[in-house]
Amino acid sequence: MAEFEQEVLAEIRRIAAEELEWRGEVEPHHDLVGDLQLDSLGLTVLAVGLENRFRIRLSEEDAQGIKSVADLTRLVEGRVLSNSRMQMEARP
Repeated sequence: MAEFEQEVLAEIRRIAAEELEWRGEVEPHHDLVGDLQLDSLGLTVLAVGLENRFRIRLSEEDAQGIKSVADLTRLVEGRVLSNSRMQMEARP
């Protein structure tokens, strides 16, 4: 797993433990709803935490197809890279 993916995974684990009081393991293959038992409020807390940490925006459309921790990690990574590219292109 790439370094940035590890950083995103570490943040998901931190949010799960500190804000959602999850006491189990959080691994890339875990299902967000089935394995981590996140309901809509838990998913929102996780999304907002990731948005704040990585300075990105996640939408309802982003949530489509996101089932596992790995899916969420890739989404965040892609959004961060996309934002970086847009910022670089906007510079004179």
